[in-house]
Amino acid sequence: MRRVVITGAGTINALGHDVPTTLEAMREGRCGIGPLEIRDVDRLAVKIGGQVKGFDETEHFNRQQIALYDRFTQFTILAARQAMAQSGLEFRGALADRSGVVLGTSGGGLTTQDENYRVVYEEGKNRVHPFIVPKLMNNAAASHVSMEWNLRGPSFTVATACASSNHAMGLAFQMIRSGMADAMITGGSESMLVFGGVKAWEGLRVMSKDACRPFCATRNGMVQGEGAGVFIFEEYEAARARGAEILAEVVGFAMSSDASDIVMPSKQGAARAIAGALADAGLDRGQVGYINAHGTGTAANDKTECAAVADVFGTHADRLMISSTKSMHGHLIGGTGAVELLACIMALRDGVIAPTINYEEPDPECALDVVPNEAREANVDVVLSNAFAFGGLNAVLALRKAG
Repeated sequence: MRRVVITGAGTINALGHDVPTTLEAMREGRCGIGPLEIRDVDRLAVKIGGQVKGFDETEHFNRQQIALYDRFTQFTILAARQAMAQSGLEFRGALADRSGVVLGTSGGGLTTQDENYRVVYEEGKNRVHPFIVPKLMNNAAASHVSMEWNLRGPSFTVATACASSNHAMGLAFQMIRSGMADAMITGGSESMLVFGGVKAWEGLRVMSKDACRPFCATRNGMVQGEGAGVFIFEEYEAARARGAEILAEVVGFAMSSDASDIVMPSKQGAARAIAGALADAGLDRGQVGYINAHGTGTAANDKTECAAVADVFGTHADRLMISSTKSMHGHLIGGTGAVELLACIMALRDGVIAPTINYEEPDPECALDVVPNEAREANVDVVLSNAFAFGGLNAVLALRKAG
């Protein structure tokens, strides 16, 4: 089987509008969560989020593009531009035919939906813009990325709630490894921080009103974020032949389904995905140095994830570092795994483990090294990225230091 490497990365999220700014914030343990600046925020019980601030769409897109691009698509394209610039890859000829895009999202064009529900139901108008359907569809971002960079191979969107990005990146990895494709643009994006989106999540009663505190005894729920993370995956020999800088190697991927409950996670399902990623990569459990956890800050997720890690790693779990960057950038739902992959790359390349901030009191049911509050310098060769979604859908990626 062919080896798969990452040669480009891009992002826009609550911590920064590019990768260097985001990684600097992660190193500093800076929090990007704050008061929401959205319409009708006074009608919400939850008024905080990991919102992208200082973003002006007119600085990046023309009027015709804005008419077609929902906010989640805009985030995707901006992140993809960064990733493509770093990779130096050009999709022409045969390579264009054998390259594609697979992205994750959960809400898709929810901003467009929210705006147009207002137009029809609140303002009583009988017409909407003719491009509303192509603007709000979940595959809009993937389609526009394929058109902007001439990707004529497999291109589609994955929607598996909070595991969407990891599923998308895992499938991109598998397609290149198997020989179906030579290069893929992959990752995910989300923009659900609109009145309708936040109000719907309020109904679940899993949201914090003050802060995201994963693995902490005083945690009281998750906090939503928004943004995108996009990467260039390509076949190792081709990347090396053209002299590309390799950020990390993707070495394993596994998926599982709890098949038990629509919202309550299963320790067994999560453990099977973690163990499956290790088996797929041919790794020994003792080789893993860091896990970027799903770590939402809800009691059900945090306790279940820690129990699954303990089951899979046994005594090695005590020597593992595990942290949740959602404490800084919020939970990007379908886009979250993509932004979190940046922390995995930082751990491998820079030897810096992003912290779990807002940590106040240890929880006996989360008795692992959660890298509380401050980043840590550590030399790690292998990392895992966990994603566990509503519906019991789990996706875990394994990465290794470039070499």
